[in-house]
Amino acid sequence: MSNSADSPAGRTRRPDWRPVRLLTAGVFALAGLIFVTSFNTAKGTNIRTDASLLKLSDLIAERSESNKALDKSTSAVRREVDALARRDDGSTKAEDERLAGLERAAGTQKVSGAAVSVTLNDAPPDARAAPGYPDPQANDLVIHQQDLQAVVNALWQGGAKGIRVMDQRLISTSAVRCVGNTLILQGRVYSPPYKVTAVGDPGDLKKALGDSPAIKNYQLYVKAYGLGWKVDEDEAVTLPGYSGTVDLHYAKPVE
Repeated sequence: MSNSADSPAGRTRRPDWRPVRLLTAGVFALAGLIFVTSFNTAKGTNIRTDASLLKLSDLIAERSESNKALDKSTSAVRREVDALARRDDGSTKAEDERLAGLERAAGTQKVSGAAVSVTLNDAPPDARAAPGYPDPQANDLVIHQQDLQAVVNALWQGGAKGIRVMDQRLISTSAVRCVGNTLILQGRVYSPPYKVTAVGDPGDLKKALGDSPAIKNYQLYVKAYGLGWKVDEDEAVTLPGYSGTVDLHYAKPVE
């Protein structure tokens, strides 16, 4: 009969570490593989930083450039369509003249003549209050939507035959909107300085600018904090016709 210490019931079982060792080695090998792959992908750069480079501002700028290219393409196609529509369409001379007048009023045809240009700009980064004025707040140093609207409205009031903001012609449905310190106009984004050009009688246009209460209020901030304000007169300017879409988009009730 064998000794009880040598029997399976009497032996003290020693733990078998071989599976744990294999698992540990596998974890270290996988970690090394991930490290090498990450290094080769980053090539010495910060992956987190690179992935965050596509910011919302970059996307907006990209879409703005895309809209600009689409506007040019649309304008070219529209000119071709208009040319084809006028070819032997059976209309009378009076009808053609009436159509041309409507197109000029709608802003889809170019307009030329003497003009006045107004340029607005944010205050300098190191702007300080002029003597006698309180220290400026952040909103006191930037161009706001109402400032641009005041200029546009005054120029229309002064009898402008056509107005261009930056490089785009305004029509009756154009909306001058600002988000933060950027201008969004007909699907495109602009930063200051903002230039507004109006074709019309320079004397009437400049008088309308001087008579506007909203512009008089803006002039106080020009004097106090150095906001940009410049008025130029040009003898001959040609504003291109509006070439974007004229379709109205609006909400409809659910049936």
